[in-house]
Amino acid sequence: MNLFENMETIYLTIVLAPLIGSIIAGMGGKLIGRNGAHRVTILAVGISSILSLIAYYNIFYNGGEIYNATIYTWLNSGNLHFEIGFLVDQLSVTMMVVVTFVSWMIHIYTIGYMHDDPGYQRFFSYISLFTFSMLMLVMANNFLQLFFGWEAVGLVSYLLIGFWYKRESAIFANMKAFLVNRIGDFGFLLGIAAVLMHFQSMDYIEVFEQAPALAEATVNIWGDESWSLMSVICICLFIGAMGKSAQVPLHVWLPDSMEGPTPISALIHAATMVTAGIFMVSRMSPLFELSETALNFILIIGATTAFFMGLLGLVQNDIKRVIAYSTLSQLGYMTVALGASAYAASMFHLTTHAFFKALLFLAAGSVIIAMHHEQDMRKMGGLYKYLPITWITCFVGAIALIGFPGTAGFFSKDAIIEAVHLSTLPAAGYAYYAVLSGVFITALYTFRLFFMTFHGEERMDKHVWEHLHESPWVVTFPLVVLAIPSLIIGAWLGGPMLFGDYFAGTIQVAESHNVLQEMGHHYHGEWYAVAWQFFVHGVFKNPVVVLLALSGVFTAWLLYIKFPDVPEKIATSLGPIYRILENNYGFDAFNQKVFAGGTKAIGKLLWQIGDVKLIDGLIVNGSALSVRWFSGVIRQIQTGYLYHYAFAMILGLLFLLATFVVFVYKLI
Repeated sequence: MNLFENMETIYLTIVLAPLIGSIIAGMGGKLIGRNGAHRVTILAVGISSILSLIAYYNIFYNGGEIYNATIYTWLNSGNLHFEIGFLVDQLSVTMMVVVTFVSWMIHIYTIGYMHDDPGYQRFFSYISLFTFSMLMLVMANNFLQLFFGWEAVGLVSYLLIGFWYKRESAIFANMKAFLVNRIGDFGFLLGIAAVLMHFQSMDYIEVFEQAPALAEATVNIWGDESWSLMSVICICLFIGAMGKSAQVPLHVWLPDSMEGPTPISALIHAATMVTAGIFMVSRMSPLFELSETALNFILIIGATTAFFMGLLGLVQNDIKRVIAYSTLSQLGYMTVALGASAYAASMFHLTTHAFFKALLFLAAGSVIIAMHHEQDMRKMGGLYKYLPITWITCFVGAIALIGFPGTAGFFSKDAIIEAVHLSTLPAAGYAYYAVLSGVFITALYTFRLFFMTFHGEERMDKHVWEHLHESPWVVTFPLVVLAIPSLIIGAWLGGPMLFGDYFAGTIQVAESHNVLQEMGHHYHGEWYAVAWQFFVHGVFKNPVVVLLALSGVFTAWLLYIKFPDVPEKIATSLGPIYRILENNYGFDAFNQKVFAGGTKAIGKLLWQIGDVKLIDGLIVNGSALSVRWFSGVIRQIQTGYLYHYAFAMILGLLFLLATFVVFVYKLI
């Protein structure tokens, strides 16, 4: 039997296996126990990962056709069809491999990290459900299913960030993530509604085919002012991406998501939720290419995030928060690539980043285990002697993150920098200098973390020091596995993904925006010669990037190894600037006082006016008081005395007689 004969069954299995594993782990209880929970979910996600690799092989090496089909129709309303279906092409199958493989490694890692946690089974159920939700998102062939997956990853992230629900900080963090994403999702929903209204379809292919005909269409949002329909749709969709992919100013939820266990920090930040926005914009490239306004907007937001969020990583002392701000910055790089129409470069960096960022988070988790759940880097130091596997794998992740020549990050990050350099859009100049400066900043905060954690003076307390040892194999095995693609996947995928036909027919780029095509004129080798070509032929022609990265490493060595007293003096001398960075540029305070505080004040005012005074005071209590007053008046008539009733009857009779006389008089 040919394995590739019934790909629909394979695709259904890829999606449903994690869901089934999640249900069994979550509902199994004592029937399957703790061991059963991790076995069934690891098996399920492992099946998805292996089948995703088979699907990848089928599309790229076996000549398999792109799969686009409806699984079932959810609702018909007139000419509109709301369906559940899959689109498996070069873009989605790449995401499927990344999501399932990284998730598989994190599932294995979780056995060691969550070993003593009372919510062990619940956690495995959640992370498997997270994988299912992300697969539904990336495999969708229509906006309805995209929105389902979009909201599902948001829901499960809420459950996972607040997994330790007895912690006040965790409750605050998951509510913050949920509310901030609702703001982005409101824009996203408006974008989908605009697509439905003007295209009369939710199907990707139908919408993309109609898009050129509506490129010049305008809409009136208010007054007589005309707005480009494509700009409105694309900006609304991108606002959704700003929430999910944590772009300024909707980035504030992501650092606080560190309140969840480390495995979920790795899963959210590396391969699932935060990459959803990048994937969505890449998928919508036929729409975004019709709006330079939207592309410029994306460039500005991405560049601002890449540079300014990187600066915040320099002042963090929590090991996980440093990596969280690194994620924010790297998502900014991916977003900049989207704005420069280098969608392939953005997806390339998404792919490489998924491996080395998951590696860094899991390495941080290994350190946290060894340090008895201490996360402050100021209480670490010299750990390389006690955690050799964690040390070397973290070093691999660090050099990949800074873009050291030959590593995965070198190819993907440099491609983005050169792409935005070649872009002719008005915002490209600002974006170029922002991402170029970010190279030095990335190297500085990355090796600040590395040196403070693994080198220099040992600053841990005696009890922790006496019990320091390497993490168990279920923790170190995923580290070693993730370190391999962090080193080699850039050289393997760089040429085909950036300059070949890897995304042919999937990602569409206007000829005037095709910066990668211009870069490709300097590339002549196969994948195995990519690194050589980059050095000799100078594909990126920008040695400044490598020099900036090495300068950042050297500066970190000077500040945290050679002269460890200097950073504190610098922080003191900077004064207000340092406090601004410590306070996240005031975003949290502003949101809490203005948005949250303002919303509470408005709610309290509306409660006083609407609920207390209008509803309770006027309608409910007012009605009761009116009836009471009227009843009191009527009660005075009902005295029980016979002469009162006789007098009333006489008055009534006189009234009737008078009425009769007047009526007769008018007739005469």
